Amino acid sequence: MFARRVLISTYLLVIAMVSSSAALAAESRPNILFCFADDWGRYASAYAAVQSMPSPNQVVKTPNIDRVAREGVLFKNAFVNAPSCTPCRSALLSGRYFFNTGRGAILVGAVWDSAIPSFPLLLKESGYHIGETWKVWSPGTPNDAPFGAGKYAYEKAGGLPNNFSENVTKFVGEGQSLDVAKEKIFAQVRGNFDAFLADRKADQPWLYWFGPTTVHRTWVKGSGRALWGIEPDSLKGKLPKFLPDVPEVREDFADYLGEIQAFDAYIGLLLQKLEETNQLDRTMIVISGDHGAPGFPGGKCNLYDFGIGVSLIARYPGAKGGRVVDDFVNLMDLCPTFLDAGGVTPPAGLNSRSLLNVIRSEKSGLVDSSRTWTVAGRERHVGNARENNLPYPQRALRTQDFLYVRNFAPDRWPLGAPNEVTAESAPSQQVLEFETRVAFADMDAGPTKAWLIAQRNNPEWKWHHDYAFGKRPAEELYDLKNDPEQIKNVANDPAYATQRKELAERLMKVLTEAGDPRVTGDGQTFERPPFTTADPARDKPAKTKANKAQ
Repeated sequence: MFARRVLISTYLLVIAMVSSSAALAAESRPNILFCFADDWGRYASAYAAVQSMPSPNQVVKTPNIDRVAREGVLFKNAFVNAPSCTPCRSALLSGRYFFNTGRGAILVGAVWDSAIPSFPLLLKESGYHIGETWKVWSPGTPNDAPFGAGKYAYEKAGGLPNNFSENVTKFVGEGQSLDVAKEKIFAQVRGNFDAFLADRKADQPWLYWFGPTTVHRTWVKGSGRALWGIEPDSLKGKLPKFLPDVPEVREDFADYLGEIQAFDAYIGLLLQKLEETNQLDRTMIVISGDHGAPGFPGGKCNLYDFGIGVSLIARYPGAKGGRVVDDFVNLMDLCPTFLDAGGVTPPAGLNSRSLLNVIRSEKSGLVDSSRTWTVAGRERHVGNARENNLPYPQRALRTQDFLYVRNFAPDRWPLGAPNEVTAESAPSQQVLEFETRVAFADMDAGPTKAWLIAQRNNPEWKWHHDYAFGKRPAEELYDLKNDPEQIKNVANDPAYATQRKELAERLMKVLTEAGDPRVTGDGQTFERPPFTTADPARDKPAKTKANKAQ
């Protein structure tokens, strides 16, 4: 209780400090356009030029994102703090590690602690006009709490863009042309942004959070080709090794790229409006996503690069463009970055640092020599993925040369219990494509998940199935110079004993100094209600029904 009173007092002090900064001249503070997509990993055609291996970035077309990269800076090493929507956003909005955001550290069942300052509300107090469209912080209670719980929403023009392929396919099926169908979607993007801009006072700086959910599953099977002309076979030989290079998976990934291209088209509309109103060169633009690809092995809910690595592109008024930087960035660094740009003193308790010096630099490569690592982690995604709503606790340290992962409960199922899947039987293809919770609930339903489960007894594809769903050892270590796709775990290889020990100690030091409840005290905070329904003194994870079934 005392700690919470101190936190609330600190927050009130911060608000007072922020309010005093409102006298800053509006022209000295840039507008901020933040485009943040659900489930969008590091996929944009701008990244193709900075990758040495074949990649889907050679297939996807994102001209508007690419333009921002040409006129700004592209980050090669941007990572989320947690590969799950709400925890990632809790970290981003607060500038704290996800595990320091109370019940914001989980997805289903998340509750926002109003005593934690968030950058949108701090900018609002400093004189910014703020607004958001669609997803900011959810699922959680209150919905979008760190952005005013809907008070600053601009969504009256409609929400069709959140489900691009579903809605455009429906309109085309009703006899409309593809161009007309797309325009119905695009009109709502324009309408919501227009309403936001119309509400601001003259010369008032603004923050607009654009958060469409179209890249989040589900999407229409075959829509990548039908709506965007993306041929699935153009991905042959370009998928990462942990994805089966088969027609079903290629089509699924092509459809995923199609949703990314829809997001890019939306960004183009926002850029067009900024140009028409002569605001482009007074606006800081940041584009990113909340974690990796959904419904694919190693993606969302995983601490491999495919799960935590994301796109990050930034354009700042007057800053040198066309730069590619190697600095390691955790997306929670965006909180102090936006505050820095707005002339607001960051509150106490942050675990992050402003990126503004990197964004405004003229250098490429490693700009800030201290930015050579980042930490990620995870507790609970789908609540009932495991019995008693138990989490799958993980933390990871990512450096230039290694990825070290610590799995604190290796006896649990990383992607959730098999439930209805056994060696002898499984739900139908249709069910597995659309019902996430019937099996391995921490991987979204979709064609790739259904295909993998169907191949569970096929020796040719068993490795891919086990990679996706199987249990994992307590420690994982990947040598990124020799294994960039993180396929071979060398944690038990004597040749890597020194590196494993050093990385493990370094990770624990960072977590301990940050006050991670997983490694401080008795380490049981996330094992108890309200984070779970389990009693750690009574329930041993190794004896759950899910583990008995295996």
